Amino acid sequence: MRILHIINHIKKIGNGIVNVAVDLACLQAKNGHEVAIASSGGEYIELVTNYGIKHFNLDQSRTPLTIIKATLSYEKIIEKFQPDIVHTHMMTGVLLAKFFKLKTSYSYSLVSTVHNEFQRNSVLMGLADRVIAVSNAVANSMIKRGIPPEKLRVVANGILSSPRHQNIAEYQPLKLHHPAITTVAGMYKRKGIIELIEAFEKIAHQFPQAHLYLVGDGPDKPTFENIAKHTNCADRIHFEGFQPEPQRYMLETDIFVLASHCESFGLVLTEAREVGCAIVASNVDGIPETLDNSQAGLLVPPKNSYVLAKTLTQLLSNPEYLTEWKHRAQQNLERFNINRVHQETLDIYYELTRKYQMFNHVKPQKNIQVVNQNK
Repeated sequence: MRILHIINHIKKIGNGIVNVAVDLACLQAKNGHEVAIASSGGEYIELVTNYGIKHFNLDQSRTPLTIIKATLSYEKIIEKFQPDIVHTHMMTGVLLAKFFKLKTSYSYSLVSTVHNEFQRNSVLMGLADRVIAVSNAVANSMIKRGIPPEKLRVVANGILSSPRHQNIAEYQPLKLHHPAITTVAGMYKRKGIIELIEAFEKIAHQFPQAHLYLVGDGPDKPTFENIAKHTNCADRIHFEGFQPEPQRYMLETDIFVLASHCESFGLVLTEAREVGCAIVASNVDGIPETLDNSQAGLLVPPKNSYVLAKTLTQLLSNPEYLTEWKHRAQQNLERFNINRVHQETLDIYYELTRKYQMFNHVKPQKNIQVVNQNK
């Protein structure tokens, strides 16, 4: 099967959408399929090339001239590669692929994956023949926004055993102050960084040895740094910037926090679970599914620094309670393996190309848990 992935770029900057697309492409190529990626390029070109994946340059910047050029470039890519499946991971890609499919006689099946359903224009991902939702929460949201349920398939995210990473035991942990509270996230307000800083300030006097590590980069970082500077514990709040190996932080972390206001899945939580952090995360969107509906981590309401501080206090003041949640985080991790994501994605391809009848391993798609829209 010939599979073309369309993604904005393949830069090594911690972007979850890019990471999942690269992982899928590598495993599909390893499985014997002919795979290509169309993007503006990035550091992962070396990795995908080693897996025998072709890379086509495709700049999808949203300017009128660039879009015209992208349309012409895309047509040449399709004519040269002749894919059976075009799998798009962002909005511009699905528009390009759908437009070309309608305007020409060349036929391929179009698949999209909805990673950030909170974005208003994510409804355009429904132009594809099949729409993959990374969680049941995303699927329910897309149905409410008008995507036909028969188009939707749920393939829960997962990146453990990624071809981009070495084995977790091979990472060298960093030396952090303990107890260490860490988040790994883009520095955006929607990631709840302000609430996390406020919560840490509330508990800092009670736990004078505790330190907060903020790992990641983004446009709102200067705002967060200014807020932290005016707290009474500024010397214990560390802005670490983007780290290519955040696992080194997580291996030494006592409590991992993801205080997002919205989160389709929360891939980083699976990595925090793998290393055995106690986890506190917002009770929003796909996060409860990622934490086995509060069996693997403590859920708190978003945008509420008071409850977040209270939960951190409960963990830090009771070593046995902290140890219990570290242990619970590491249970039932098999479903987050990228090989499962790879196989379920292939099943959808086979379904579309009518080749699935040739493969006895194809499993029936799990039912989407549709939320009652009449409530």
